[in-house]
Amino acid sequence: MAGKIAIVGAGLVGRAWSVVFARAGFEVSVFDPVDGASDRALALIAESLPNLAKQDLLGGETAAAVEARLSTAASLADALDGAVHAQESAPERLEVKQALYAELDRIAAPETVLASSTSGIPASAFTEGFEHRSRCLVAHPINPPHIIPLVEIVPAPWTDPAVIERTRALMRQVGQSPIELTREVNGFVVNRLQGALLSEAFRLVEDGVCSAADVDAAIADGLGLRWSFIGPFETIDLNSPRGVRGYCEMLGPLYYQLAQEQADPREWGEALVAQVEAQRRKKLAESAIAARQAWRDQRLAMLVNAKKQADRELGE
Repeated sequence: MAGKIAIVGAGLVGRAWSVVFARAGFEVSVFDPVDGASDRALALIAESLPNLAKQDLLGGETAAAVEARLSTAASLADALDGAVHAQESAPERLEVKQALYAELDRIAAPETVLASSTSGIPASAFTEGFEHRSRCLVAHPINPPHIIPLVEIVPAPWTDPAVIERTRALMRQVGQSPIELTREVNGFVVNRLQGALLSEAFRLVEDGVCSAADVDAAIADGLGLRWSFIGPFETIDLNSPRGVRGYCEMLGPLYYQLAQEQADPREWGEALVAQVEAQRRKKLAESAIAARQAWRDQRLAMLVNAKKQADRELGE
């Protein structure tokens, strides 16, 4: 057995983290303060495991082997007892995390790493003043983390560098793809990149340049195909015979002009949101969103597996 992991918060993200750690050989103890939430989480995970096995998302493990490593904890203290790492996925509210981390810092052994799945609240906002705050940091996954491997490791100003390295090593061990930020910034990396793209996407629709469906197609059938296996810097490096310098010399002025046009940030007002929503609901009824989410996850699984196969055949 690889060790014990405490999962604090048994919602969608907590359940996915449970799969990530259990399929990698860790004993996983799940705690949620809401009555029955942990038991429901394990039932939902057990229900999903056979399909994950079919999609080759259990790392070669059987559904039964993964399920056997999962258990519920009667209390936070029970979940933390003997845990080398605690992955917190509580509601995204600052006051909730502040109160929870006060308990975590008091109860958890000093050597237990306390990592938050928060999408945007910096660890410094809910760990300041605690005795063992140096073992606290953010390990933000991309949803759903049992399919998408990226994890953003974001230290607080007081996070011990050894804790950062331990967390990075753990994420690699369980098959995730960690990136490390040197300091806290609003939105971390992924949401900052996504936010820039969304801002321009909404702007194009608001200005009547194209429809929401055409924006989606521009990414899904265009940029996203390249970005699924190489990032924006490698993309431009490969788009010029002279690499990134040649690309910047050729197209840098154009992008500077575009940046000036995009320099006026706009709120996503009600009229604009209603317009995009109406376009989306024509393509997908609200009642069909859950089924489409399942379709998305299956497509993601197929894409991830195809990338792994390509890496084996062609190299990374």
